[in-house]
Amino acid sequence: MGMYPELMLIPMREELTRAGVKEARTPEAVDAAVTGTKGTLMIVVNSVCGCAAGKMRPAVRLAMENAVKPEESVTVFAGQDTEATQRAREYFAGQQPSSPSIGLMREGKLVYFMPRAMIETRDAALIASELKQAFEKYCGTAAVTQ
Repeated sequence: MGMYPELMLIPMREELTRAGVKEARTPEAVDAAVTGTKGTLMIVVNSVCGCAAGKMRPAVRLAMENAVKPEESVTVFAGQDTEATQRAREYFAGQQPSSPSIGLMREGKLVYFMPRAMIETRDAALIASELKQAFEKYCGTAAVTQ
């Protein structure tokens, strides 16, 4: 259990789930998403901080309107669903833990990562356009598999 009452977090969670991002609240749910996804999986590390509210979540919602998007998308909540977040970060090989952050996995490998530093310095529209570019590159039939 995190520091914040769950009631406070509901709108922060729903902002992503309404956009089609499923919650992964346990390590098992994270593993199932990574191993069970054919194609590309986006993992969003949500957070109570202002840059998640003002920048990251609106950007994810905008990006999810793109024609090309990940086959599956899940979110973990840093500081709340601690074990799920820890497991998600294990898949972000070579990246410093940061929240909020966004990773794209393809066939279980991290192909794109946007850390907090790239989120807090940009506005939602710019973040969304960067995510859409990543979607175009890594998701869907046109995706290049390394």
